[in-house]
Amino acid sequence: MGVWDFIQNQVLGMRWLNDLLGTGLSSLGLDVNGRIGGSVQFFIYDVLKITILLCVLIFAISYVQSYFPPERSKRILGRFRGIWANIIAALLGTVTPFCSCSSIPLFIGFTSAGLPLGVTFSFLISSPMVDLGSLVLLMSVFGGKVAVLYVVLGLVIAVMGGTVIEKLHMEKHVESFVLSAGSVDIESPGLTVRERLLYAKEQMLGTFKKVFPYILVGVGIGALIHNWIPGDLIATALGSNNPFGVVLATIVGIPMYADIFGTIPIAEALLTKGAQLGTVLSFMMAVTTLSLPSLIMLRKAVKPKLLALFIGICAVGIVVVGYLFNAIQFMMI
Repeated sequence: MGVWDFIQNQVLGMRWLNDLLGTGLSSLGLDVNGRIGGSVQFFIYDVLKITILLCVLIFAISYVQSYFPPERSKRILGRFRGIWANIIAALLGTVTPFCSCSSIPLFIGFTSAGLPLGVTFSFLISSPMVDLGSLVLLMSVFGGKVAVLYVVLGLVIAVMGGTVIEKLHMEKHVESFVLSAGSVDIESPGLTVRERLLYAKEQMLGTFKKVFPYILVGVGIGALIHNWIPGDLIATALGSNNPFGVVLATIVGIPMYADIFGTIPIAEALLTKGAQLGTVLSFMMAVTTLSLPSLIMLRKAVKPKLLALFIGICAVGIVVVGYLFNAIQFMMI
């Protein structure tokens, strides 16, 4: 086993934990190869793995994020023009909170501060879709190449989506209270290393409490798919024989509300049961970027025409990414 395989399987994937749990459950009399025992093993393993990765990642990312408060992020974005501003906004979105609902208040703040609308939408698209946490988690399940390509294509959607909105001059479709709110540019005080560590700890605990219920639900659904739903059924609906599998997965994902930590176990189970890689990734993107609660929140800040444009751009981008990944998977077979 190479160094990278060891990192992916044993460090990020924590296969040792799965083996340990299998041995422990077998000693208690559970058949881990059966439906009930397999479901219990899947549930405990994924909850522990995702929780450990969640806490480590949020702590590290929050420490980095302490150097990029909204005021500083606004000043950074204000230095760039054109497509470079969209690229920087998309990249800044990778170090912000993990769910779309958490990103919308920052989007409103940036817009009210006078930043170009297309730039703020690039941030809004990339923030939930591609963050540092998703990169590491995707690596633990799908491997490094898939994870990097997922993040790159997500950033492309964010940049192109923001650019299209900017070119269409949609400012009149932003609610007036957002444009007239203004912004007080308060200089963030310099923080010591200890203060940044305390901030990271608080963010980790706060996010964990908010996200953990969705992890339990996501892992529960994953365990159900993994051990109780026939693989033929998943393969028929989301496999290569259904040319509309990507579209179906995208549509199914939109009403759901979860973040990357809650969707990973579902995606992992779907892939194991025969769903195509691109179809699974489209489902993940739809859940994290176009969840119904976040769209309801966004509607408070933008008018229906702009909201519909945002949904359309994201949905088309997600579907294209799904079919692209499926084509790559087909060529590799």
